[in-house]
Amino acid sequence: MKSRFRFFPKASIGTYLIAMAVATALPIFALVALLLAQLEDNQRSILRRETAQDATALARSIDRQLQDMATTLRLLSTSPELESNDFASFYARTETALRANTLYVIAVDERGQQLLNTRRDYGEPLGIAGNLAAIDAAVKSGRIEASDVFMGKTSGEFVYNVTMPLQVGKVRALIITQNARDLARLVTTEGLPSGWSAAVIDQNGHVVASAGATSIGYGEPFDTRILPSLFESSGVYENKQILPKAMLGYAQIPGWSWKAVIWGPVATAQSSILTTWRFLAIGGVALMLLAVLAAYVVARQVRLTIRSIADMANRMGEGHIVAPVETSVIEANQVAVALSNASFDRSQTEDRLHFVMNELVHRTKNLLALVQAMMRQVAKGAESVPAYQAAVADRLDGLSRSIDLLTSEQWAGASLRRVIDIHFQSFPQATEQAEISGKDFILKPDVVQNLGLILHELATNSVKYGALSVPQGRVLLSWRNVQHEERNEPYVRFTWEERDGPSPQAPEGSGFGTTIIKNHAAAAFGGSVEIDFRPEGFYWALTAPRRTLERT
Repeated sequence: MKSRFRFFPKASIGTYLIAMAVATALPIFALVALLLAQLEDNQRSILRRETAQDATALARSIDRQLQDMATTLRLLSTSPELESNDFASFYARTETALRANTLYVIAVDERGQQLLNTRRDYGEPLGIAGNLAAIDAAVKSGRIEASDVFMGKTSGEFVYNVTMPLQVGKVRALIITQNARDLARLVTTEGLPSGWSAAVIDQNGHVVASAGATSIGYGEPFDTRILPSLFESSGVYENKQILPKAMLGYAQIPGWSWKAVIWGPVATAQSSILTTWRFLAIGGVALMLLAVLAAYVVARQVRLTIRSIADMANRMGEGHIVAPVETSVIEANQVAVALSNASFDRSQTEDRLHFVMNELVHRTKNLLALVQAMMRQVAKGAESVPAYQAAVADRLDGLSRSIDLLTSEQWAGASLRRVIDIHFQSFPQATEQAEISGKDFILKPDVVQNLGLILHELATNSVKYGALSVPQGRVLLSWRNVQHEERNEPYVRFTWEERDGPSPQAPEGSGFGTTIIKNHAAAAFGGSVEIDFRPEGFYWALTAPRRTLERT
């Protein structure tokens, strides 16, 4: 015995229960932590993808604005007023059309001299256009281009130009200009995580427009450490030294020299994961303490119960007649009663004492095993502690009736009809609504317990869902001898048929009741069970060898 338990030190039951609670909880917490870590990685991958998508969406929005401006330039370039150099008429029509869009038109000649500027009244003296380099670049490339952001001479604000090279009359290039402040209306952080920012940067890395928690001023340079890495058409940039605990997504505006970027802290985008981590940490500690406390309380109760039973056993061993102790553990109370009865029998002969003790040990083991299995099965389907307690109490009441009957018969068995009557006493309606037929015979002691448990479960189910739940319902309980087709021995067939009750519904899962009336019934008696949810009522039949049932 020592070698078998050499790996387990001597300790109290409380220590072992607490260790079991901790050993059970820790792997669960470890598994949950592993799953959360995996979830965090998945969320980060999703965040990378969404960041790139948001940058692309912003790039598309800016592209639509620039394309609209380019389209406007193409339409304006076909104006007959430009060919005739009628700039006054061109000014009047253009200024009125674009006034509501915060867009302004500039026409320049080959020297860069402004021929007209809708920001100023027509006829006012105009100088050389600002940002000649952008105009020269557009003329050289022969296509419409967007300039870098720059401080406008006329507006006194940061502006940007969309330039179209043109050779019509005196006009060398036609320009639409807009304040960067007006473009900023398209740069929004709506839909982005809290604390994130967005910006549009020009070819030389200056901010055209920006918005968000860490927005950058018009014309200010973007971080020069990051810009060289934004060389692909779109992507995500992460650098723990430059952007600690942050992420940046970027996208090239197609057909233009600008880029759209969004950036922000990863923590705000993954706030739900962080909250879950905190909840796991706090909840894990709380649950661990609760488990340890529960284990301690249970251990203390079990320890007191064991000590009480042990004290009874010690006094009984000394030859005293002992009275049963009352504890909070039902099984312990049953053991206490059995010990008390055994102490009375001690006054009889030694042979009788040995017989009673051996029988007591055997019956107690069977009973505890049956109760333990029953409690485990009930626990699987219980939705709450009160429901579990009620279900256990109900089954224990049925089991106790069989035990009372066997005790009254000195565990020598009992008649089938008495078993039925004693269990139907728990269901008053069963006495009036049940029709019982069959020739009575004496059952074995273990059959009394098992069949009583099955009858109790059938009646309970009928009271809850079947024929016994309504006044007009009927239950037909009968048994008869049958001959097995393959084995040359007599069998008994029990049938439980319900009539005039609610239409039965097959359960979705296999609960404790199904296990008892089907699996347990077949295994206990070495027979077969048939269950059918017929339209007229629930049907149950047990066919078992008579030798496994009848006491000879």
